Amino acid sequence: MTLKNTKYRWLVAIIFTLSVSAFAETPKNIRLDVYKSPTCGCCEAWIEHVENDGFKTRVHHPNNLAKLKYDKGISPQYQSCHTAVSKEGYIFEGHIPADIIRQFLADPPANAIGLAVPGMPAGSPGMEMGDRRDDYDVWLLRNTGNDSIYKHIDGNR
Repeated sequence: MTLKNTKYRWLVAIIFTLSVSAFAETPKNIRLDVYKSPTCGCCEAWIEHVENDGFKTRVHHPNNLAKLKYDKGISPQYQSCHTAVSKEGYIFEGHIPADIIRQFLADPPANAIGLAVPGMPAGSPGMEMGDRRDDYDVWLLRNTGNDSIYKHIDGNR
């Protein structure tokens, strides 16, 4: 093998590696479309939380947020103040911690439509209230209707 061929192969390998990594979606550049009321401050705080964790967001203010939630298959008992949607169509309803969204997206469970934190638990991202932190569950929502707890959040953590 000549020196010229060796340099060419290295150059091709480097260009390939750079091009693949430039287009790969990493946890630091995942985009979420967030649907919320234009006046909701806790939604803005949650958006800041996920952006500080490296997510990119695009915010929408639909005329009928309840219809959007219905269309996405979010049952009333799992609803909160905002809905985020990944490019794959997974939904993230409410004040879900960014690391749990990342964990879910790295390995989505079978039949999953997304995750939900119903209501607005104190101490969840966007709902910080000093030292007050409620225990709460992050629910795994499935298209089969067999929803289950994905992760329990201990308010003392």
